[in-house]
Amino acid sequence: MAAATLAPLALAGCITVNAPEEPIVIELNVNIRQEVIYRLAEDAGNTIEENADIF
Repeated sequence: MAAATLAPLALAGCITVNAPEEPIVIELNVNIRQEVIYRLAEDAGNTIEENADIF
């Protein structure tokens, strides 16, 4: 019974956490090109529909 009581205490001290030597780098490459093209295409389509006589 004594061994069962001491086993969790012995394992609890084995965990160590160290900070990395190099800084953590998170690269966020956000592609907004598709959204801009979509908006321009929608605007162009609306302009053509509104001014069908000049096209």
